[in-house]
Amino acid sequence: MKGSVAFLLFLLSVMLHGQSGQSNPLNTIISRQASSFGPWASEPDKYEIQVLYTEIDRQPDGSVRLKTHRWGARDTSQYFYPASTVKMPAAILALQQLNELGVQGLSPQTLLFHGTGTAPASAPQTPAAADTTSVSGYPSLEQYIRKIFLVSDNDAYNRLFEFLGPTYMNHALHRAGIHGGRLQHRVGVGGFNTETHAWLNPVKFVDGINVPYQIGERHDRYYDPLPNLKGQFRGKGYTTNDGELINEPFDFSHKNYLSVRNLHDILLRVVLPEAVPEQQRFTLTDADYALLRQAMSERPRESASPVYDKPDNYVKFWLYGDQPEATKIPDGLRIYNKVGWAYGYLTDAAYITDAESGREFMLVGTIHVNNNRIFNDGEYEYLETGMPFFGELGRAVLAFERGKR
Repeated sequence: MKGSVAFLLFLLSVMLHGQSGQSNPLNTIISRQASSFGPWASEPDKYEIQVLYTEIDRQPDGSVRLKTHRWGARDTSQYFYPASTVKMPAAILALQQLNELGVQGLSPQTLLFHGTGTAPASAPQTPAAADTTSVSGYPSLEQYIRKIFLVSDNDAYNRLFEFLGPTYMNHALHRAGIHGGRLQHRVGVGGFNTETHAWLNPVKFVDGINVPYQIGERHDRYYDPLPNLKGQFRGKGYTTNDGELINEPFDFSHKNYLSVRNLHDILLRVVLPEAVPEQQRFTLTDADYALLRQAMSERPRESASPVYDKPDNYVKFWLYGDQPEATKIPDGLRIYNKVGWAYGYLTDAAYITDAESGREFMLVGTIHVNNNRIFNDGEYEYLETGMPFFGELGRAVLAFERGKR
């Protein structure tokens, strides 16, 4: 009996670490083309690579069959910084919160103001009562969501963070069966620390002369230490915002975290909710799904509101991250995704549909490119190693999918 259990555990380990060439197409794809790939292909541990590739097969009865494979570093319990990928659950949960509030006159298109009124929010928070990128000239949840996916706008995420608060965001993910992450703070904005991130702007929705919903400033001191997550102190040093080098590991223990599996499962619930048990789906309407999917898959040039002058691959790492900015992504290839890049970490969670082959699949991956092991110094190998990883592996997986019957 003990021998049988040990053998089963061995098989599970092989599957998780991508060492079985026959059962794991990622292992086959990479081993066959390793000579033409960058250094990431032979040193996944050095670059802390984690990849999940999900094959999607639709059955005659309408059901969806998923088969997920993993490749990368042997240790998946190490911390990595998810950067802007945390904006994806914020966008989803903002729509869910509206549905849960159930207030008449409240919709994604309702005007949304932050920090306005007789009691302004405490510094360093700032008010928001206008949006020059919007057709109306005013902000709304819909506009913020589109900005998040089209160009990964930081302020758009921060406004949704202030509307939802970390307690709601984390508990909502837990209710959907997504555990082990931590949404803790705003991104890409200076002047905040662990304590000031816990203060949330007053929020007011305005529908003409009506105010269907508003909430005052709050103090939301959510924190999960994630004790089973290793390596929350990283590197050999970091640079302060004043340019001073501190020869100590950089502290990530109060920063956001979502695992590769978290990102995979969050995205899956939006693009293929029918593949998820009903009790673990997000509370979204058909219109919500349509809004999210359109925003996730559009190129900046296809958007009328907001309008952006950005290349097709600006926030599309898989397949196109290492391509010239002039490259146009074919209309028949749609990438529904959310990327993140900061502190040398590059991450992309994508659902890809290919009209040429009729295939669809998911790729979620992360890589760390920080050779000097100094954080916050701006010296990362994004273009030399990071983007080629996403481009080379993404194109190889697409070719594999197109080669299927």
